[in-house]
Amino acid sequence: MTPTPTFQRIKFRTAVLVSALAAVTALSACAPIVVGGAMIGGTLMATDRRTSGAQVEDQAIELKSLNRIRDALGDRGHVSTTSYNRVVLITGEVQTEADKAAAEAAVQRVENVKNIVNELEVMGGTSLTSRSNDAILTSKVKASFVDAKDILANSFKVVTERGTVFLMGRVTEREATRAVEIARGVSGVTKVVRLFEILTEQELADLAPKALAK
Repeated sequence: MTPTPTFQRIKFRTAVLVSALAAVTALSACAPIVVGGAMIGGTLMATDRRTSGAQVEDQAIELKSLNRIRDALGDRGHVSTTSYNRVVLITGEVQTEADKAAAEAAVQRVENVKNIVNELEVMGGTSLTSRSNDAILTSKVKASFVDAKDILANSFKVVTERGTVFLMGRVTEREATRAVEIARGVSGVTKVVRLFEILTEQELADLAPKALAK
């Protein structure tokens, strides 16, 4: 029997919340530099608007970026990398402007990176409580996307740093505007930053047959 949209939404929401709980639990033992954006199982991969090749490549870019930044900075700072369609978002805290520049330079040396958004802050490292709150905010935003009837939650990648939510994805302007509106309505979110690749409605329509063919 084919699952109903409601069942799929509940399944997706449960996966999001379980993933968020795991992320919060792992924070107590995580390294100072972390990779972001792990996907939850094959179902989400199949409904992603990136090609399967781009999804695999993004995971490789994140790991390579992590290694390059660790080589450049050692344990100076707390840095996260998230890649979406070969655009790398760098977030976290470093001790100096030189470290911020070094982190970006390290990612520039990674193969197939199309663009870099360097959102590192030069400041003292955040506390475990702050990072846990960010993980919870990410889960709340994702869950709110799942609950919404007018956007596809898996079209968005959500990254939260010190209460600021970064949104990535291949979406239309309508979807982008709606997602920002939803994220801003989540309690605890202080700012929302758009990092979207904007599609036309026709480009979105053209993606549908490709998704079904996967």
